[in-house]
Amino acid sequence: MNRKRILITGGLGFIGSNFTKYFLGKYPDYLLVNADSVTYAANPSNLESIEKNPNYIFEYIDIRDRESLDVIFAKYHFTDIIHFAAESHVDNSIQSPQIFVETNIVGTFNLLEAARKLWLEKTCSYKKEFVNARFHHISTDEVFGSLGETGCFTEGTPYAPNSPYSASKASSDMLVRSYHHTFGLNVVTINCSNNYGPMQHDEKLIPTIIRNALTNKEIPIYGNGKNVRDWLFVEDHCLAIDMVFHHGKLGETYLVGGNNEKTNIEIANIICKYLDEIIPKEKSYKSLIGYVADRSGHDFRYAIDASKIKNNLNFIPKETFETGIMKTIKWYAEKYKSDNVINHF
Repeated sequence: MNRKRILITGGLGFIGSNFTKYFLGKYPDYLLVNADSVTYAANPSNLESIEKNPNYIFEYIDIRDRESLDVIFAKYHFTDIIHFAAESHVDNSIQSPQIFVETNIVGTFNLLEAARKLWLEKTCSYKKEFVNARFHHISTDEVFGSLGETGCFTEGTPYAPNSPYSASKASSDMLVRSYHHTFGLNVVTINCSNNYGPMQHDEKLIPTIIRNALTNKEIPIYGNGKNVRDWLFVEDHCLAIDMVFHHGKLGETYLVGGNNEKTNIEIANIICKYLDEIIPKEKSYKSLIGYVADRSGHDFRYAIDASKIKNNLNFIPKETFETGIMKTIKWYAEKYKSDNVINHF
């Protein structure tokens, strides 16, 4: 009963599935229980390779369902929680904000309450068997709102969310913080920049650019394409989560970025350039780029100052954008070929 029994929420999603495979490979003595409600954004095939691993268990659970959470908490007596599960697509939050409130806010509350009841004897006093139990919350830099042309987000930047998605994540961050300060729960939070890499859902920017290019469809870019994001390769994010989970200071927040600021039009041009080299066609893929009406409330720029995690935990991303995007393009080209989306290389 001394080994770690870790609840991973949303482990069939993009970041969660990459992390689950990474973590299981690095820490084979940990028991990982993946609780996922298998929404449209989940992909069970992401974790097919580990399904038979005796230290991996899948539980079909919706974090909005408190009773189901109580059942698995009683069953496994989790020593830790790493919380990925969230509705995350901004466009969907504009069309259907309610599910974002229910999942990102109420779902996080349900997890915090279940952890508090399992781990704490009373306020600020852990039960002996759970003395090192940790709640690791995964969030986003979008909670800070929009930057101008200069400056970076830091851990001290005031929250200013501008979409229902980012508002719901900001709310979940505040709940996690409050459970530390009010109840003494051992929590840590990561606010990350835009992730990219293998196994990301097709609706996201980089997979959309690759897919549309390879299928000879218009590559849609919002507005004038000048919106800026800091891009973080998903495996580097997994490394950062590992570091914060094991060595982060309780109650602290860490910002994680890739130090790769790119405009959306730059991203499209870079991908098209690589595709021109590895899967050439008569015309450059850049000819497919088109501009569409901008998203409502579209934040102009995000950028992260990751000094804290670098200085305190020695985190340095392993991938440059150039190496990461090449790995990503090749993975999606193989995926779309096997899915019969494209017929040639």
